[in-house]
Amino acid sequence: MTQSNSIFLIGPMGAGKSTIGRALSRECGLEFRDSDKEIEARTGADIPLIFELEGEAGFRTREHAMIDELTQLSGIVLATGGGAVLDQENRANLAARGRVVYLHTSVDQQLKRTARDRHRPLLRTEDPRARLTELLEQREPLYREIADLVIKTDGRSVVAVVKEILKKL
Repeated sequence: MTQSNSIFLIGPMGAGKSTIGRALSRECGLEFRDSDKEIEARTGADIPLIFELEGEAGFRTREHAMIDELTQLSGIVLATGGGAVLDQENRANLAARGRVVYLHTSVDQQLKRTARDRHRPLLRTEDPRARLTELLEQREPLYREIADLVIKTDGRSVVAVVKEILKKL
């Protein structure tokens, strides 16, 4: 583990990384950052447009650079994109530069939380459940590989999740 006082939130889309991250940062008195929002701010384009113009590979290149930059900051709570763990160097940087909290959620909960969200290019499919299941099967071992804590978020309030994270850290 690192000397950094940063907390990095990982997990699938719909796990609550951004919402919980904002609340956690307030409780800890740390700055909140969201890697996807940082990419959008820097490029002037939203994630779906980046996917459309550059494909997933182009987005992942941008994400890699952003994760490298943000994980070097001290005293932040960082919400990462669900696929940030696909890159081995991202996993190494997250694990080495802060405390990693895996926000675990079920596919059912993901479906509820993302049902009306048109901002998720990987869910532009005929069968979102199958896609979410496939993504979770692929990414779950990677989340667990670098997690210092695994926190279940299904059916829980933001306050309850934040309290558990603070207690366990």
